[in-house]
Amino acid sequence: MKIRAVLKNRFLLVVVFLALGLTPAAPGASTDSKSSEGDPTDLIGRFHTTLLGVMKEAKALGVRGRYERLEPAVREIFSLPLMIRIAAGTHWSKGSDAERQRLAEAFERMSVATYADRFDGYSGESFETVGRKPGPQATTLVETKLLRPKDDPIEITYVMREVRGEWRIVDVLLESGISELARYRSEYAKILKDRGLDGLIAELEAKTAKMLGPSVAGQR
Repeated sequence: MKIRAVLKNRFLLVVVFLALGLTPAAPGASTDSKSSEGDPTDLIGRFHTTLLGVMKEAKALGVRGRYERLEPAVREIFSLPLMIRIAAGTHWSKGSDAERQRLAEAFERMSVATYADRFDGYSGESFETVGRKPGPQATTLVETKLLRPKDDPIEITYVMREVRGEWRIVDVLLESGISELARYRSEYAKILKDRGLDGLIAELEAKTAKMLGPSVAGQR
């Protein structure tokens, strides 16, 4: 199973949390789980159950089968449109509706493919939910661990907030502060500056193709 290390940049993490404030909760909305669809910890628990099931069948499923199994779960629990809007920064508003739609679709395929690629086997791992606490910018942090029998556990914190009345993941922090969304924002900045939204779409499709093959990456 592959859990890759990613860039740790606390300044960018602050920027990400501030960017989340660009889409505030609806008037009167609360961060209390009772006001939303589902409970954050229960949702993460169900997501982890799906991940473990895929890990246990990883070899039989193959990467394409893992993609198909994980796609509905990832789409349901992640706010992928909000995440790519934040990752693209000011370039998002400069694109046409068609370009933004294509970018959102490419980011979604890449996100699912990343999980299908990372969780490619099972060696007795399990997930533990440590707890939850309030986070910045009206978020809730669900702290978990991936327990590995032959190695140290990996700390995974899910940053969740209400999106249209439902709890959704808007970022994932690895090892107490490594923000996936901050890494995307940093990585995409140069691509967007040099090649625009079309360039980023092509880059995301190329990454998906590398993990899964061109037919999935090129879907429309």
